[in-house]
Amino acid sequence: MPGLSEHRAGSMAGTKTNAGNFFEDFTYGQVIHHPTPRTVTDGDVALYTSLYGSRFAVQSADTFAKAIGYPRAPLDDLLTFHVVFGKTTPEISLNAIANLGYADCRFLKPVYPGDTLTATSEVIGLKENSNGETGTVYVRSTGRNQNGEVVLEYCRWVMVRKRAKSSPSPEAVVPKLPERVEPEVLAQAVPPIDVSQYDFDLSGSKHRWGDYEPGEKIDHVDGMTLEEAEHQIATRLYQNTAKVHFNLHTESKGRFGKRIVYGGVVISLVRALSYNGFGNAFHLAAINGGRHVAPTFAGDTIYAWSEVLEKAEIPGRKDVGALRVRLVGVKNQDCASLPLKTPTGEYAEGVVLDLDTWLVLPR
Repeated sequence: MPGLSEHRAGSMAGTKTNAGNFFEDFTYGQVIHHPTPRTVTDGDVALYTSLYGSRFAVQSADTFAKAIGYPRAPLDDLLTFHVVFGKTTPEISLNAIANLGYADCRFLKPVYPGDTLTATSEVIGLKENSNGETGTVYVRSTGRNQNGEVVLEYCRWVMVRKRAKSSPSPEAVVPKLPERVEPEVLAQAVPPIDVSQYDFDLSGSKHRWGDYEPGEKIDHVDGMTLEEAEHQIATRLYQNTAKVHFNLHTESKGRFGKRIVYGGVVISLVRALSYNGFGNAFHLAAINGGRHVAPTFAGDTIYAWSEVLEKAEIPGRKDVGALRVRLVGVKNQDCASLPLKTPTGEYAEGVVLDLDTWLVLPR
């Protein structure tokens, strides 16, 4: 029988702990079933609101949501996204350096407090980077509710460390992803809306789908400073375990010398700030593509501006319409000048997020 010291040695060696997947651990076509199921509650909704201050009426008030056709106020779409994303982190991005981008993200069914979310991911691409120390992993992740219904599906690609530079890498496969989500599949998560009961005084904006035009640019004016505790609380709310957001002991020795903010925090802040200008864009129907242009840290102040890229009717829907909107996040400078690219085509100083979305508004 092994002695107590042997038990301790085995435990300390980490034989029962999860060190996370490195780039060479992934295989093309691999399907990962992520632990653990998560039942979302009104408490999660309240904490999400306290972190970002989102004010969209449909997600803020049961009375408003019921009046237009929902059974109650649904979760903010990005809360659903972050919970599903968080499920994927231990297996996909525990050893990630950076989450690089998104594509083909579709919100397919509303989520309500009391629903339980689970997630799976399929590896759809792999490519070692030229330095031989990291690789890019492409995954398609799917979130389902307690009934097995798909509520969310999206692709992302993430830079992951290799366990050893000398390790052989798989044959490179880079998936071809759509430039945008087609309008005919939008608003599946929106029940038929009774626009006659949509109170534009209570929503905080008079502007409907028809009041916006392609080419229009909106400075959302307000800014919000990120605090160290807030971004870590937000990331823990989603059970996202990525090391770079939490461990100052190790990150102080890393390339930035401090913890970086989970990119989803910036997305939520920009979306919340966009209320001032898009007060009736109550549903984020899709993310066509997106890029975290630069890292964000505690103490940075986030501002936002938007450009309407496209306007689309949704087949079979006379109650709502869709706007393709570029949401731009900027740190430590206001957006009066609408900063995006330099004359040479590079991102301008301060730009941290470039997100191509479909937003749904009443008609």
